[in-house]
Amino acid sequence: MATIREEDLVASIADALQFISYYHPADYIENLADAWRREESPAARDAMAQILVNSRMAAFGRRPICQDTGTAQVFMKVGLGARIVSNRSLQEIVDEGVRRAWREERNPLRASVVSEPLFGRRNTGDNAPAMLHVEMVAGDAIEVHVAAKGGGSENKAKFAALNPSDSVADWVVRTVETLGAGWCPPGMLGIGVGGSPEKAMTLAKLSLLDPIDLPQIRARGPASKEEELRLEIFERVNALGIGAQGLGGLTTVLDVKLKTFPVHAASLPVGLIPQCAADRHAHFTLDGSGPAVFTPPSLDLWPQDISVATAAGRRVDLDRLTREEVATWRAGETLLLSGRLLTGRDAAHLRLTRMLEAGEDLPVDLRDRAIYYVGPVDAVGDEAVGPAGPTTATRMDKFLEPILSRTGLLVMVGKAERGPAAVETIARHGAAYLIAVGGAAYLVSKAIKSARVLAFADLGMEAIHEFVVEDMPVTVAVDAAGTSVHRDGPARWRRPVREAVPA
Repeated sequence: MATIREEDLVASIADALQFISYYHPADYIENLADAWRREESPAARDAMAQILVNSRMAAFGRRPICQDTGTAQVFMKVGLGARIVSNRSLQEIVDEGVRRAWREERNPLRASVVSEPLFGRRNTGDNAPAMLHVEMVAGDAIEVHVAAKGGGSENKAKFAALNPSDSVADWVVRTVETLGAGWCPPGMLGIGVGGSPEKAMTLAKLSLLDPIDLPQIRARGPASKEEELRLEIFERVNALGIGAQGLGGLTTVLDVKLKTFPVHAASLPVGLIPQCAADRHAHFTLDGSGPAVFTPPSLDLWPQDISVATAAGRRVDLDRLTREEVATWRAGETLLLSGRLLTGRDAAHLRLTRMLEAGEDLPVDLRDRAIYYVGPVDAVGDEAVGPAGPTTATRMDKFLEPILSRTGLLVMVGKAERGPAAVETIARHGAAYLIAVGGAAYLVSKAIKSARVLAFADLGMEAIHEFVVEDMPVTVAVDAAGTSVHRDGPARWRRPVREAVPA
């Protein structure tokens, strides 16, 4: 019987969560670099370059790859012969590891978990509790997979109860086409088939912990029906032309993962969970000999010839924005923003709109200003702010009409597409929507020279800040005429591919 100390388990979980906050798995970097070299779409290629440069910077600086440091996902296989020396529950032990990771002074992570999902939604302040899954297995060791999943990709999870005669491939491809870019491609798709609804979703998430191997399968040819299905979905999804960040391109997914389980004869439950460009996961085993040790990837892993094409962007002074200038911007154009940039996410927008409805004065003047949809990581050392990448803009769509019509706001910055009604609203008000690259949070933060909280400090990372930025790279996603790169880009890069044959 192996005796495993509580402290070894806590320390190993904390170290794993810190490790994956700033180190991509080597297989992701290798495959993203290959996709970057093959990419023909200039916009998608530059987005991939920003993700790769950001990844290298995060690894060197040991700061988060993404400002959304995710929820802690812990999958444990506990050997029946293993004994954990503790008076606490397994959930409590794991949560202690999460708290330790998120409160690490050298690399504090962003607390994103709220304690009450329906009403108060108060931030727990330490990102606990973890999403813990436990399986009792033979043996006397504890095997642990740790992952950190951000809200952008988790919000795109889908489930369907298909008929046994339905095509899983057809459903996945149709579903991915509706997801937009809020899950930050290029990434992976995790698919779980069988069992029950909750089993299928768990299988989908577990599949994302497996190494990337589809390039090898493509090279040698599929060796099973499951590999044939994965390859078919891979080819069909990439043929949609969605591309990196939804800008249109050759690569939307680097791999398609699949796990299955026996199922009722009348059922075909299918879960789909996308994995974003912040592909964060690690694995370790405890056998009683001490805490886990994690070996950093070689810093030679990242392409040495990588560069970001922002030098040619049009420079914009945010302190002198005019509606006439915004009207000259064109969808797909690169801008370099300098000056004062406000921030605001879901909670801030909700408060602002409620204040407008109540006839109250707003704490911040939004007229002729730009607002960045972001919840930054806390700063350390001489940083003005920690990693500060964009959040999914579609969540702010329902606030757009009252904000634009009643405040005079001119520009929004976020990630992914806006809905059709939001695009029409932006055009009607002569405003513009810009995107920063999701998955490049540390790179973006280097353009932020100072930061201060202006309003709603109680909202923590969702408070309204004022950043002073210098040459912050963005792309015009929706211009004042209503042209959208997320509509036109994928259409340009879409290509025909064979249809699936129903199972």
